[in-house]
Amino acid sequence: MSKDIRIKKGLDIKLVGEAEKTIENAIVSNFYYIRPEDFHSIIPKLVAKEGTRVKAGETLFYNKDNEAMKFVSPVSGEVTEVQRGPRRRIDAIKITADKEQTYLDHGKFDMSADANKLKAHLLASGCWAFIKQRPYDVVANADSTPKGIFISGYASAPLAADLDYTLAGKEAELQAAVTALSKLTEGQVHVSVGSNNSPLAGLNDVTVHKVSGPHPSGNVGTLINKVDPINKGEVVWTINAQDLVIIGELLLTGKFNAERVVALAGSSVKKPRYFRTKIGSEVATMVYDNGVDKDGNDRIISGNVLTGKKVAPDGALDYYSNVITVIPEGDDYEFFGWNKPVFNKISTSRALTFSWLNPKKKYDLDTNTNGEHRAFVVTGSYEEVFPLDIYPMQILKACMYSDLDEMEALGMYEVAPEDFALTEFICVSKQPHQKIIREGLDLMLKEIG
Repeated sequence: MSKDIRIKKGLDIKLVGEAEKTIENAIVSNFYYIRPEDFHSIIPKLVAKEGTRVKAGETLFYNKDNEAMKFVSPVSGEVTEVQRGPRRRIDAIKITADKEQTYLDHGKFDMSADANKLKAHLLASGCWAFIKQRPYDVVANADSTPKGIFISGYASAPLAADLDYTLAGKEAELQAAVTALSKLTEGQVHVSVGSNNSPLAGLNDVTVHKVSGPHPSGNVGTLINKVDPINKGEVVWTINAQDLVIIGELLLTGKFNAERVVALAGSSVKKPRYFRTKIGSEVATMVYDNGVDKDGNDRIISGNVLTGKKVAPDGALDYYSNVITVIPEGDDYEFFGWNKPVFNKISTSRALTFSWLNPKKKYDLDTNTNGEHRAFVVTGSYEEVFPLDIYPMQILKACMYSDLDEMEALGMYEVAPEDFALTEFICVSKQPHQKIIREGLDLMLKEIG
């Protein structure tokens, strides 16, 4: 039975360049990259050194703190480079893909097996990387038992991939994944959907919540806060909806298939649409054949415009993203821009900015922050776009002066950086809210976790 969640606080950012609902196979990438930085808090221990040949689904490295937790190759091929940073930190593993792909057979999983066997199977096959936990927004601790598992099947972020479209036809894999995951929690598997037509809406072994309202109604953090908030000592797990397909296929076939349907979107893309590719593929295989000017002044983002990572033209799709956004680089300066009426920018304030006159208008925004970093200005605007039952200004300040007791009391166990993307977007002080929250969570993980 569906349970409705209506979000009133938030902000929909309507941008030009939404992906048209057509899927093409992306040009097959020659190289694939896995970056350990995508798995926050994991210390990698390399298994596949340079020159090693691997099959798709074969281990590249494991978690130093839990050797059973493997991270695997999305393709078969040869490990041709291990890129390192300061103190020999592993920054990226580069795999040159085979023309004909071969897969490591992890074996079909017996769905009647108990939770311990399931957990061991997911750890060994590389699928555990898709399961994250709160508190701390990191790869889940396999020794913990969550009070619930939360999956967002509705993407409300600007230019996000339409999950109803990308998951269509994958009901068998989705069902296998949620049935298995339901064994790992003492509570329920909670799924949010935007419509009753979602492929996730008809699944068994889940509690479905129909969500509506402005962004961040589709954030998994919003779902957690409205359904079952996290208290001290409690743990919940979260999984991206598209990653359920990879988990389900592994359980049903024994094959780790890192295929991902990615939306290429943004005002700098002449033909925005969907592509079928694989985790870690080169973004150039999708971007430059679709009208993006190679010599243009654009920013390529792996993810959405609010929470994604900037990638270089020769960069790669990160492990969790299902959208590549390309928008103009905002490195120009508008003379006296602060002192004239503005009709082409979004704002929650009605002072000089008139976006409120046409709420359905789509905007062609660039990356310009339209201001410089300064001390926090108390305006009360954060609360207008922040639907969680948490004080955003106070929790940000507690993170900045590292007061662990106050962070804990204000609800830090429940949040992730993405929950503060909108407050960062509207911040007149141009403070990096997501970075502040990430550093606060890291401090708590180090001192408490």
